[in-house]
Amino acid sequence: MEQRITSLQNPRLNLAAKLRERKGRETQNRFLIDGLREIERALNAGVSFDEVFLRDAADQYPQVRQLLQEFQTRGIRIIPVSARAFAKLAYGEKQDGLVAVAHTVQESLADFVLPPQCLVAVLVGIEKPGNIGAILRCADGAGVNAVIVADGPSDLLNPNTIRASLGTIFAVPCFATSKVAAIAWLQQHRFEVYAARVDAKIRYDQVQWHERSALVLGSEAEGLDATWNRPDVTPIGLPMLGIADSLNVAATAAVLFYDQLRQRSNRPQPK
Repeated sequence: MEQRITSLQNPRLNLAAKLRERKGRETQNRFLIDGLREIERALNAGVSFDEVFLRDAADQYPQVRQLLQEFQTRGIRIIPVSARAFAKLAYGEKQDGLVAVAHTVQESLADFVLPPQCLVAVLVGIEKPGNIGAILRCADGAGVNAVIVADGPSDLLNPNTIRASLGTIFAVPCFATSKVAAIAWLQQHRFEVYAARVDAKIRYDQVQWHERSALVLGSEAEGLDATWNRPDVTPIGLPMLGIADSLNVAATAAVLFYDQLRQRSNRPQPK
């Protein structure tokens, strides 16, 4: 292990603390992973780690000790820090005693290999990183093949996105691009595109999901703009029988993801 950090002005600590903000992540090409489960899933996914900050006394827990052994095996730097210094890095109230710094790898849509049956989720302008993380968790559970974040005000590697996804962000292929580029890619690969809209005339349970489908979800505040009012995009919606006119975007995603999974599971497999 390296020398213990106690000062809040330590340069290495301050450099890592800047990764809590998008500008810092983009400048350093690094990001924070906060939480044992999230760190373990990132390790299993082959994410490249730079260093790990260990809070005082956290190594008394068996799961932490197991991860520390793995870090040492892989030659990843372990930096002990005081509880006060650790609080400068940790995200949210829950603190597991480990915060990892990992290298950012930019994935390109052009490199994504499409499976024979494919559902891609396109998230357009979704503001809250917690919603993006929750959608990623649903996508992982329902077997969604990829998630595209188009013109997102929040980046995919926001610590709250990672936490809300429970680390599933490292298991689902994720891509950040513009909505123009996303549309061009969907057209190139001949996707049937469905857009979730509050005012849609077609109910979600009337949709026959195609072998290659894309589901577009917009922000809760603004919805989807006119870019998605296209003849090759089918608006679909959920019935709302109460006084609310819509569900949370992550709840909507969950319903639609699992509906396509139901259809896919019931579809006869080619012999």
